Amino acid sequence: MDLGGSSSLSGLDLSKLSDRDKQELQQFVVNESQKARIQASIHSLTDTCFRKCIPSGTVKNGKLDKYEEPCMRQCVDRFLDANMVVLRELERLRQ
Repeated sequence: MDLGGSSSLSGLDLSKLSDRDKQELQQFVVNESQKARIQASIHSLTDTCFRKCIPSGTVKNGKLDKYEEPCMRQCVDRFLDANMVVLRELERLRQ
């Protein structure tokens, strides 16, 4: 989908937008930024666990073997546990 390229977007005069449109645009940018951070986090997790659990760098036979599958599961679980600890601590500090 071509929206005219970034050059046409850079020439937009945002001052012509209504306050409601500006607010919607700002919320859209915030939402997209959050999505991008989540995707980056998932990519980092996948890369870290893959390197740790699949030392050969390739999955043989189209599925994980008996060592790789539990390793990946545990790696993801530890990542999620660590994130929960950090989130709880941030919440505690915020109060």
